[in-house]
Amino acid sequence: MLSRVANCLYWMSRCIERAENTARIVDTNLQLLLDIRNLDDSTLAEHWMPIVQSTGDDAEFLEKYPRATGQAVTDFLVFDTENPNSIVSSIAQARENARMVRDQITSDLWEELNRLYLWMRGPDARYMWQQSPTDFFTQIKNTSLLLLGLIYATFVHNEGWQFMQVGKFLERADKITRILDVRHKTFPEKGAPVTITQSDALEWSAILRSCSAWDAYKAAYGAEVRPEWAVELLLFNEEFPRSVRFCIEKLNDALHAISGVPARRYSNDAEKLCGRLLAELEYGSLDEVLAHGLHGYLDLLQFKFNEVGEALFNAYIFQPFLNLEDEILVQQEMQQQQ
Repeated sequence: MLSRVANCLYWMSRCIERAENTARIVDTNLQLLLDIRNLDDSTLAEHWMPIVQSTGDDAEFLEKYPRATGQAVTDFLVFDTENPNSIVSSIAQARENARMVRDQITSDLWEELNRLYLWMRGPDARYMWQQSPTDFFTQIKNTSLLLLGLIYATFVHNEGWQFMQVGKFLERADKITRILDVRHKTFPEKGAPVTITQSDALEWSAILRSCSAWDAYKAAYGAEVRPEWAVELLLFNEEFPRSVRFCIEKLNDALHAISGVPARRYSNDAEKLCGRLLAELEYGSLDEVLAHGLHGYLDLLQFKFNEVGEALFNAYIFQPFLNLEDEILVQQEMQQQQ
């Protein structure tokens, strides 16, 4: 497979996942504010600014807006075409990457992705947003899930499909840690007495809902909301498809499917770093999170995600130029392996 094609499929899948996750977190924050009394400008800023910080775009946001209000943050994260991580930009980037490899994707996927792009750029999306933000975000989330379903059900599960899985699960794991980091200040410190206020319970239930984890949480822990249990589910659960551990396990499977190397061995740094991270998550526990502090632990995870992504590009995308003699040797080695 051409590295250009792999790169486009990777980013198409990653941008679809990014649009869905941004829709989840903004919608959940809007719903959360409905349950909070005595809202003033300071309280609103405390709830909206962490949403911007979770995307890593707080510096760009503060250049355009004097303070974090609901209107400013939602405009920036939903419809701002100058923000590369906004929903409209993510969908446009996914569509552009799909267009560049149109012959490599199915007609069903292209038609649905193109329809979503045209809807977001047209007046209907703005009208739905003004009438009912919840319906708007539900449309984004449902269409994103439809696109992921089409990728699973209509593609040949070959190298290209595996690169799409890499993009999806790496983006999902990254966004889960960023969503958790939004409320890291209310996570208990090691040895500190645990007292959960009604406000804390509302905020952590909102975190779970933004990850579509509320039902899974209740099934595992019951109706009582505790930050440490929410963190345990979203970081270490091996069965929940939006936990970090689950995502890294599927990422590791996809990387080995691309290279053909058996599990627990590696042929490049991406597989090595991902396998090491998976082992850390498999044997990880809340005690480690408490020892580092939630913010410090999540920062470390995000750094490791970036390492895996960089190693992936070095292994498959940024291929070095070879001279003729080296190219002949590579071709001979490939023929011998076949």
